[in-house]
Amino acid sequence: MTGWRLLLTRPADESAALSRFLAGQGIFSSSLPLLDIVPIPASDTMLGVIRNLERFCAVIVVSKPAARIGVELLERSGSQAMGVKWFSVGAATAQILEDQGLDVSFPDDGDDSEALLELAALREALARPDPRVLILRGEGGRELLAERLRERGASVEYLELYRRELPMYPSAALPDRIEAERLNALVVSSGQGFEHLHQLAGDAWPQLAQLPLFVPSPRVAELARAAGALKVVDCRGASAAALLTALREHPVPVL
Repeated sequence: MTGWRLLLTRPADESAALSRFLAGQGIFSSSLPLLDIVPIPASDTMLGVIRNLERFCAVIVVSKPAARIGVELLERSGSQAMGVKWFSVGAATAQILEDQGLDVSFPDDGDDSEALLELAALREALARPDPRVLILRGEGGRELLAERLRERGASVEYLELYRRELPMYPSAALPDRIEAERLNALVVSSGQGFEHLHQLAGDAWPQLAQLPLFVPSPRVAELARAAGALKVVDCRGASAAALLTALREHPVPVL
């Protein structure tokens, strides 16, 4: 396992936590965050939605930043969120909500929208008359979850809590880091993370596209392959455990 030398691209705090986990497994990693989480200033409209969560049969939180900012809005609005059924895409997001005393359901067998849609507790919540669902997410997220919920008869509203921006780096920062630290694989945690990776790579992308690229889902895998990535590994989840399993199942490249 010590042959892997990974480039991590998550937001700084998440990359730091993942790096510590990997170090404990004897895996070297270097962090170049490609997503800055920028909270959207809370408006009266946003706070009004939070104060009236009881209108919804389910509140779905799709990311850790959405959970953190959502909890802050709960505290700011004074909402007790009593009786609200909370759902999250993954265990790490659920933990942030549970730490605030919220009762959260999440899938045990995956950390993506597809797994969440199969959750029995969510199907039960949608069984009530005229179900309404609120999704807490970042600006411009994917539409699959809402589309599937509408197919099941629910009306869906979004509360967009943050933007994902590409940090400012010198034009050659990405290839220079890979060369200087002899990195042999890339890790992204979302479609937008890959788009920022591709953008920052610039003219060096044909070379970087030959490195193994670990992604969290079939959707991101498809996006990466369409852009020319040659060795895409779908981890079937964005968790540290999912990445570790994928690393163990694939040979270290000979560069």
